[in-house]
Amino acid sequence: MANKFRLGLIINPLAGLGGSVALKGSDGVAEEALSRGAVPKAHLRMQTALEQVLPFKDRFIVHTAAGSMGEDLCRELGFEVKVHYRAKNVHTTAEDTREAVKALAAETLDLLLFAGGDGTARDVYAAVDEQQVVLGVPAGVKIHSGVYGITPKASGLVLKLLMEGELVSLMEADVMDIDEVAFREGTVRARRFGEMLVPAEPRYVQAVKMGGKEVDELVLADIAAEVVSSMDDSLYIMGSGSTVAAVMDELGLENTLLGVDLVQDRALIASDLTANQLLEETQGKALKLVITLIGGQGHILGRGNQQLSPELIRRIGRDNILIVATKSKLKALEGRPLIVDSGDPELDKALSGYYRIVTGYRDYVMYQVANPTE
Repeated sequence: MANKFRLGLIINPLAGLGGSVALKGSDGVAEEALSRGAVPKAHLRMQTALEQVLPFKDRFIVHTAAGSMGEDLCRELGFEVKVHYRAKNVHTTAEDTREAVKALAAETLDLLLFAGGDGTARDVYAAVDEQQVVLGVPAGVKIHSGVYGITPKASGLVLKLLMEGELVSLMEADVMDIDEVAFREGTVRARRFGEMLVPAEPRYVQAVKMGGKEVDELVLADIAAEVVSSMDDSLYIMGSGSTVAAVMDELGLENTLLGVDLVQDRALIASDLTANQLLEETQGKALKLVITLIGGQGHILGRGNQQLSPELIRRIGRDNILIVATKSKLKALEGRPLIVDSGDPELDKALSGYYRIVTGYRDYVMYQVANPTE
């Protein structure tokens, strides 16, 4: 059985309080809103989202914060829950959101789902790793940021798409907020704070850019440009296949189409290495692996690249595996997962889960890697 989906979940219990009592927001006025009779509803918004994936709840582990920040609702709905943070006071603060995000970061989440408004999005942005995929459940008074679903149900439906094996692209979306003090005085003063990585589902997620029509040659060039632009000083193990070959072409380097090469600082270090040579050449070095899938089959390990031994893969580490593929190849799998067949069942199990696949320049999809026999 594939590893469970690791869902991070945070609710800002005070989100949206100011709206019903005409405070035009909740930032800094939660106590006043409560005194005016405002009733917290953020947990109900998150509940609406989670109800869309109740049939899949056995496939989740929800990593969350204690009490009203997520634990209570998830236990009530029957999800498997792990608590990583407890708020210091009865009424949570922006600091609690930030600290909860930091506490969840160690779990290597597949998705961080949070309920709140633009202020909550700012707090998540301030604490989250830039590579973490996030999605907001709209629960605030103002929702200018492009990181939210158009409705709570829409946010849940995006999560449902992931559970059903659909291709869900990833894009950068703006984190926006307005000055609530000025807004209460009748002035709209918006500000962009940055970007977060979100699912780019135009039906369900607001204000997210979409790419154009895919043409394989152009897409290969785009994929190559994205990989090369992100290269650091690690030693790169370049796998076999035409998609990886496009990256080597972008670098202007000789490529072993059906073999494994080593690249560092955009220079070719060694070509067509054996498993033992790879182990010798990579000893004690920071490593990254660039691989693609076999079209029609979906294998990323164990088919045509046996030079990538289990010992080497462990040395590289799951988080340093960069999978590149065109969307047409992924779509041809018709929802079947990518497959790892390293020869080590325990390693195959550890490598299962959801990966961010490079499908173009600044264009990614989330896709599952799993061994169907497990």
